[in-house]
Amino acid sequence: MSAPSISLKGSLHARVVLRLADTCLIHAQRLAEWCGHGPILEEDIAITNLSLDLLGQARALLAHAAALDGQGLDEDQLAFLREEREYLNLTLVEQPMRRSSAHASGGDFADTVVRNLLLAVWLKLQWQRLQASSDAELAGIAAKAVKEARYHVEHAAQWTARLGDGTEESAARMRAALARAWPYTAEMFIDDACDEWAAAQGVAPRRSELHEAWLAEVGAVLEQACLAVPAGSAFVSTGSRGVHSEHMGFILAEMQHLQRAYPGGRW
Repeated sequence: MSAPSISLKGSLHARVVLRLADTCLIHAQRLAEWCGHGPILEEDIAITNLSLDLLGQARALLAHAAALDGQGLDEDQLAFLREEREYLNLTLVEQPMRRSSAHASGGDFADTVVRNLLLAVWLKLQWQRLQASSDAELAGIAAKAVKEARYHVEHAAQWTARLGDGTEESAARMRAALARAWPYTAEMFIDDACDEWAAAQGVAPRRSELHEAWLAEVGAVLEQACLAVPAGSAFVSTGSRGVHSEHMGFILAEMQHLQRAYPGGRW
């Protein structure tokens, strides 16, 4: 007997919170795959700590989204009992971060470094703006998370400079990783009904409002690393609308296995 799936009622307020929560959750899950596989011991521990920070942010946001939805759910149910189309994370966080037999098309450590930079700057800008949210609970979450996000940006920037301005091999890998990740960044700044509602209510900024500051900060780091900002493309991913890449199903199969195999199980 498998655990039943759940679905939110779909209020715009809950969706605004949930899409940020899901981005943190899936990003944390991907980073956790490096545990025990880091290029050096110090970085193995550092990446795990980044993942734990993001997981803590996801838990707080999921609990808040559940309260807003009003069905009596909790963060565990939202994390483990939704179907794929119920998740509203950015597609970028779903992409493989390290090579394995299960994901032969995945990337390498350069993909992790690049993605950490792109997402950490975006999340930092989100948290900075959300500290002034009319949603007091969300503002409180942001006030704590922004401190973690600043460290995440610093950590990613250091590795970007180290590898981008490193050896010929490391620079080539960073250029390839940038080319793989950059097309997914357009989704970070596409406004929808959630953005318009959130901006009108003072809950959150429109995502498009973050683009200029994000591009300036990311561009400065890339310049220091002797890397060029890739050209834009017409491609726009749709994970934050619930339409995901082929990788999402594999992530959820691993994340949800225990809860679906033993419904309601507790440690």
